[in-house]
Amino acid sequence: MAKLNEVETTAAINLISNGTEITGNIVSNGDIRIDGALNGNLNTKGKVVIGPSGKVKGEVFCKNLEVSGIIEGKVSVENLLNLKTSSKIYGEIATSRLSIEPGAVFTGNCKMNEEVKNGGGSLNQKGKEGER
Repeated sequence: MAKLNEVETTAAINLISNGTEITGNIVSNGDIRIDGALNGNLNTKGKVVIGPSGKVKGEVFCKNLEVSGIIEGKVSVENLLNLKTSSKIYGEIATSRLSIEPGAVFTGNCKMNEEVKNGGGSLNQKGKEGER
């Protein structure tokens, strides 16, 4: 009996390095690491890592998120949101699972739900900063 195997495509890891500043929205299927600055929305089906020097001002929609830097805005994570000791989040959080290390700073609202969907689809189609 023949078996149909689905091939999972692996996208490269995207890196915004320290000293780089991007203004605008980012859409990706792969993982992203931000050590620089992003002024805009980020929507990916992969994992996002905000390094210690990373700063995001805008909305973040992703599968998993690890934060060591700063986020100002709405955060929607399908699976796990991990706030490291040096992290600072100012805004709304929606996630299925949340891990907060001692020393992390969070100011805003948090909604935990088993079914957080990547809400960025309509955001990117409209091409404007999200509806809050």
